[in-house]
Amino acid sequence: MQVLLVAVVVAGCAVFAHATARGQAEDAARRQAGAVARAVADSPSVREAVREAAGGSDPSLRLQPYAEQVRIDSGVDFVTIMDPAGRRWTHPDPGRIGERFLGTTRPALRGETFSETYTGTLGPSIRVVTPLVDGGRVVGMVSAGITVRAISDRLAAQLSALAWVAAAALALGGAGTYVVNARLRRHTHGMNAAELSRMYDYHQAALHGVREGLLMLDGQRRITLINDAGRELLALRGEMTGTAVADLGLPAPLTGALLADRPRVDEVHLTVDRVLVVNSSPVAGGGRRGTVVTLRDHTELQSLTGELDHERGFTQALRSQAHEAANRLHTVVSLIELGREREAVEFATAELQLAQALTDEVITAVGEPVLVALLLGKAAQAHERGVELVVTPDSRSLAAGAGLPPARDLVTVLGNLIDNAVDALTAVPAARIAVTLRPAGRELLLRVADNGPGLPEGVDVFRRGWSGKGEGRGLGLALVRQVAHRYGGTVTAAPGPGGGAEFTVRLPLAGAEAGAGGDPAGERRAAGPGAGRDAGAPRTPGAAAGRTAGGPA
Repeated sequence: MQVLLVAVVVAGCAVFAHATARGQAEDAARRQAGAVARAVADSPSVREAVREAAGGSDPSLRLQPYAEQVRIDSGVDFVTIMDPAGRRWTHPDPGRIGERFLGTTRPALRGETFSETYTGTLGPSIRVVTPLVDGGRVVGMVSAGITVRAISDRLAAQLSALAWVAAAALALGGAGTYVVNARLRRHTHGMNAAELSRMYDYHQAALHGVREGLLMLDGQRRITLINDAGRELLALRGEMTGTAVADLGLPAPLTGALLADRPRVDEVHLTVDRVLVVNSSPVAGGGRRGTVVTLRDHTELQSLTGELDHERGFTQALRSQAHEAANRLHTVVSLIELGREREAVEFATAELQLAQALTDEVITAVGEPVLVALLLGKAAQAHERGVELVVTPDSRSLAAGAGLPPARDLVTVLGNLIDNAVDALTAVPAARIAVTLRPAGRELLLRVADNGPGLPEGVDVFRRGWSGKGEGRGLGLALVRQVAHRYGGTVTAAPGPGGGAEFTVRLPLAGAEAGAGGDPAGERRAAGPGAGRDAGAPRTPGAAAGRTAGGPA
């Protein structure tokens, strides 16, 4: 198709050049013949010969040699000088002298110079006829012309050169087509137009169909392609093509991962409301050609993993409680075997009342079943590690579902804060954690305070990857901040009034009224990790768990 197109273009150009050359040749013949005819008509010797003819002499004797010399020198086919009646005084064929001129003469008799194509004694010719004027009157006419055959001979010589040029253009176009086609085949890996079109259709379908986010960056780290999932995961709006990664407003660690020159494999990064797994790979081919980045949403998976960790904690707590229950059962059995039935009944009754009181107190203070279960389990876990967990007395009952965020997110916030506090108190004597949960105006207040070593100075503890146990391990506090930001809330970390660290999370309550269970005085009373015990009526699931184990909390 390409070679055929080149051939058609070359043929069209050749036809156009032929038509143009023929027209130009005819115009050139008219100009040449007109110049010769006017030059002869203006010659003084011709006028003198015409005057002598008026006296009875034969003008052909002087004009015929002159006309033939002019014809030979100028390259025209004939120069004819005639009287006003059209009788020839000169002609290339001397035998035609004296005959009438074949052609139009009337405009010349009126003093006009004109051209025409006419078939005369020499065949079809392009001729110019001009008047011969002497003393203001027409005393004769001069006609000069070139035959059509001569013009065709000249054109044939030009067309021969044109044919060679056309052949060279066709050969060059064919060779160029082959070179371009071969180069294109190399760049398209041998695929033709139909295959490329089909691949583009598949590419578009796959690009918008996959659930993973896909970004393609050029060598200057600008977006050249991003699919729908990528826009959703990065919360991008509008046209992003050509935008630099640094201008997207993403968190600094995620921006650094996208700008990295080295491959990144399954790196976990946080945005405002998502947990993303990032993989990047530089484009092969030499030089800084770009990067392909894939994004996977692990928000749900991370949340489920957190829930699984909490469930494992509950399981361990139940195992611990089962062990303690076995100890208490052995105690009751031993008392009975010793014949101390009354002491056995008193011991069993006290343990039952204590366990029920513990559950009732936590339910009364919290209300939300999921959070009740979380606190009971965390209290047992903390007790195993020598930490007392206290629910402060100013905590208020939370009506399940009444404007609260989803229980899963509450578990993420409270569970990670308690786990973080327990880890910080592992080697602290008389370790204690105070938990406050209550509505405060139109917000839900969650506070976790401990009496541990406190917070390091100048460190963003909510940054993903920071951990008190070393860099690269922390994710819990980053998830807490993510949940708070997702609901338009706040999370702060500050030194506790009595030492240690105090984390405060405020989450908006949907439809909550001001003053529904919240008062500034109560919030002030919850300031310290020891607020529960100082109030005189602590709700202490950890302490209760210690007493049920048969020893001091």
